[in-house]
Amino acid sequence: MNTSSIDLNHRQFSSPGQGFWPDATPEQWNDWQWQMRNSVKSLAQLEGKIQLSGEEHAGVLLANTKLAMGITPYFFNLIDPFDPDCPIRRQVIPRIEEMTYEPTDMADPCGEDHDMPVPGLVHRYPDRVLFLVTDRCASYCRYCTRSRVVSGVGEQELELDFDRAIEYLQKHTEVRDVLLSGGDALLLSDSKLRNLLSRLRSIEHIEFLRIGSRVPIFLPQRITPELCAMLKEFHPLWMSVHVNHPKELTEEVRAALGRLSDAGIPLGNQSVLLKGVNDDSETMKVLVQKLLRCRVRPYYLYQCDLIQGSSHLRTSVSKGLEIIENLRGHTSGYAIPQYVIDGPGGGGKIPINPNYVVAQTPDSIVLRNYKGDIYEYPEVASAANKEHAPTPVYRNLEFLDPIEEREEITSRSWRAGRRD
Repeated sequence: MNTSSIDLNHRQFSSPGQGFWPDATPEQWNDWQWQMRNSVKSLAQLEGKIQLSGEEHAGVLLANTKLAMGITPYFFNLIDPFDPDCPIRRQVIPRIEEMTYEPTDMADPCGEDHDMPVPGLVHRYPDRVLFLVTDRCASYCRYCTRSRVVSGVGEQELELDFDRAIEYLQKHTEVRDVLLSGGDALLLSDSKLRNLLSRLRSIEHIEFLRIGSRVPIFLPQRITPELCAMLKEFHPLWMSVHVNHPKELTEEVRAALGRLSDAGIPLGNQSVLLKGVNDDSETMKVLVQKLLRCRVRPYYLYQCDLIQGSSHLRTSVSKGLEIIENLRGHTSGYAIPQYVIDGPGGGGKIPINPNYVVAQTPDSIVLRNYKGDIYEYPEVASAANKEHAPTPVYRNLEFLDPIEEREEITSRSWRAGRRD
């Protein structure tokens, strides 16, 4: 499928309905625990619902040797059953390519195990920690950076020890920010999540709590009024959700995100750049604009980690830069995420941006804008040089646009310049 010719309906909010589960009662369908119990986990469940390609059939047979398959009925209904290149399908249906490892692939591409002083707690950055609280997700993304420890079938078991983690945090007063993840923290029961948040809130030097979750997207039924009221007790509490394609933003998801926003929880989105899912500018523009309509700020666009068996989903860094370039200036600034690469092996998030600096001297910086027009901005003179600097004379300069290589002059910009 050519994602650049995106269906305009993806700009709108629609509901997938009950689809393949017409006999479920409304009470069952809207019960998040019913959704979990009825998740699609086997080849037999798939074969009665979608036409599997050969690559998918083989991938499903081998999935439980590496990363389990699990798809909630709600999210499953977003899949196009006849199109193996459906962007939703590519994210959650296993493929045989997952068994192909490139030389650069890594089991732990973010180096989290190395920075884990106690089980389940990753302390890499000076003032914040990642607290892994479960190894289960509502559905399993085929590019999961923690596939080695989530879903119960990976090569490692995620060891958890909440008491040791809390003790570590009590002793390390430099930590002011705790991010709960996993797995997915919102799969914990209300009572268990409340208890954990209460213990964290009792630590005086922890100022800021965050939850990273894809549950509002995979399982919007989980975002109950009761959950939102409980979370509201622990402000300041922020949440990062994970949406990769505009089709994921349904009526149900918009309502769930609205409940979280109404509870005073600021929302950000983290997308992963994925081949055949969102690796074109138009799809990404629709996604980020639609997120803003859900009161969600696009936060990060991740280059796909070097997780083992994910090369078929990775795209080039130049493609990511091209997408950011085609967003900047062409849509609201609030809609533009920061493109980042997690330094392989534990380098942390490294921001990647198009280069808008054309040249820089001690006297000035030459810049280009989103249209390729060139501007010069005078540098602030040092105290030593300012005394002898001549008075700037403003003049009109004409520049050729080096980006588009147009034959005629395309921009006229005023700049501060000095006479020779």
